[in-house]
Amino acid sequence: MIDNYQHIIWDWNGTLLNDLSLSVDTMNVMLAKRRLSLLTVDRYREVLTFPIQEYYRKIGFDFRHESFEQLSLDFISNYKSRWHESKLFPETRRILELIQTSGKSQSILSAHHQDTLSEFVSTFDITHLFQHLVGLDNINAISKVEEGHRLLNMLKYKSSEVLLVGDTLHDAEVAQAVTVDCVLVAHGHQSKQRLQQSGVPVVDSLVELF
Repeated sequence: MIDNYQHIIWDWNGTLLNDLSLSVDTMNVMLAKRRLSLLTVDRYREVLTFPIQEYYRKIGFDFRHESFEQLSLDFISNYKSRWHESKLFPETRRILELIQTSGKSQSILSAHHQDTLSEFVSTFDITHLFQHLVGLDNINAISKVEEGHRLLNMLKYKSSEVLLVGDTLHDAEVAQAVTVDCVLVAHGHQSKQRLQQSGVPVVDSLVELF
């Protein structure tokens, strides 16, 4: 699958980084503080959506009482205080190094703030494996489409030579918007059943990309 492309664009959270439990736990701290119903992992994978603001509404936050911006700040602050608990998926490092050795190039396109993304990736000592790290200029995780176009403009490849690998329906939407192929991995933040609605190939783990 990957052999057909010259450049791989990776999503970060839920695709290369296994932060599913941390994301659910962090949100549950916020929900418990407001006496809202807590999330199970399964429910989280069914309700998570983009823009993230819609996800916050679905799980009970009322923007008449608290702004989405403040809630986002709370989430990021709590998440970053515990992000050392997250690990790369077991096969991530080996696959990234294998792709680099093959002569292909790679980038990350993330809904994280640009500075946060760069800091987080560097903690795993894998920054050198990527040509570009592209995040958002805000913490609201509205959409990655604009940044996807910006990344494509920085690459020397035709869109037909680029593959985007993600773990959410939004990743498939981004790929369609920037006219590149897409594969979704079902080990992340949305269920396999939801991902199969996208119409793009869905695999269970990164090793199936080869």
